[in-house]
Amino acid sequence: MSPTFRPRLLPAFLTLSAAALIGVAVHEGYRETAYRDPVGIPTVGFGSTVHADGATPVQPGDRLPPVRALITLGAHVTRTEQALRQCIGPVPLAQHEWDAYVSLAYNVGVNRICGSTIVRLLHQTPPDYAGACRQIGRWVYAGGRRLPGLVARREAEMRMCLGEEAAP
Repeated sequence: MSPTFRPRLLPAFLTLSAAALIGVAVHEGYRETAYRDPVGIPTVGFGSTVHADGATPVQPGDRLPPVRALITLGAHVTRTEQALRQCIGPVPLAQHEWDAYVSLAYNVGVNRICGSTIVRLLHQTPPDYAGACRQIGRWVYAGGRRLPGLVARREAEMRMCLGEEAAP
């Protein structure tokens, strides 16, 4: 059996797949009322620390009903993708790689990813695609603690990035 051909496209032509969007929502979980995440940041909906406008921070006690939470998730994913396109630039990626990087950046913050070894490895000539994917496994700490939920999520994202598994 021959391996599946997975074309690489410029990030400008990629958007998060529906399966990966569901994976982000499942990994983040949904909470209607704001809570403090493991590092103490007020969070609501599907892991949102700011409201749909991208500027207003979540405050303790804020509520986000399911439909608004989905709209906010979509807005945040769109902003995450735009920022990733800027820092990854013209490096072609396969859909599964893009999905993994968007999921990671949504969770840890796009600025952290854009300044990371992941992007440095992608910008090498030639790009070190496998090395960049393996870097995902390093992002398992929050507040200086290794969190089991992050370990599981990163394993799924890394496997997806390497093309070993469909979106989580």
